Amino acid sequence: MAHVIHTTWIVENHSPALGGDGLKRGAWLEPVMGLEMIGLLVHQPTLEALLSRSWGDLCKAMDSGSLRQQRPAQDEILTTTFAIDAEAEWLDWADAHPGDDQTSVHEVLKAHIDGAEGLLHLMKWASPGQWEVWEGRAFLYLEAALGRDATDIHELYTEAVWTETCARLHGTAPDEFAERVVMGWMERRKGLGETLDEAQDPKIIPTYEAHTRASKALVHTVNRAMNEDDLHLVIGREHLEARKWGHGEWNLFAYLQTS
Repeated sequence: MAHVIHTTWIVENHSPALGGDGLKRGAWLEPVMGLEMIGLLVHQPTLEALLSRSWGDLCKAMDSGSLRQQRPAQDEILTTTFAIDAEAEWLDWADAHPGDDQTSVHEVLKAHIDGAEGLLHLMKWASPGQWEVWEGRAFLYLEAALGRDATDIHELYTEAVWTETCARLHGTAPDEFAERVVMGWMERRKGLGETLDEAQDPKIIPTYEAHTRASKALVHTVNRAMNEDDLHLVIGREHLEARKWGHGEWNLFAYLQTS
């Protein structure tokens, strides 16, 4: 089974304390509909190949696009990034954080205070795709997977929740889980006194379709992570500092320092 890597939440303006399950509960994380929870699948052999190159060689290769045949095939079900866009993001970051051309990428990133951000750019290049969902909707999907209510938004990012989610969804039929999610969504609407009549609310059908797609994509993501040893599932959040992504030795900051 592939490893599942989790997000570290740390209070802003405080130094990161890396340890335990990586979850720092000192700061409230209010669920925000406009921000996205992200489940990034990373192909470890591809990532390691990038990190082992010299800084100058990787920058030239990214600039020319000569590595694209080595990139993992992009998943048609998940959100993907065009190679040219991923390369441009890396090159923009590399231009602002220069390194010695003869030194390995890993060592250059390790020496940079913002090296985890560069690592995250490379993870995205080395990814076949990612699962994205508005954070305000994450409760709906993860609670359906867990079969229980989450205590707060913090819990949705913990190692325990994602380990249990993967175990429960592994082997589940996407249609079955999507139906479970949609039924839960309908019950919540009823409990709030909201209509389920599309004639009264034109957003009913688009929302139903969005929940169905996201539910199926979550099962697909989990099954790939569980079935493919070379894939790692990295759970993160839009606009979160890269150094706060990851869990334990796979926290991006810790990974650069200890690997």
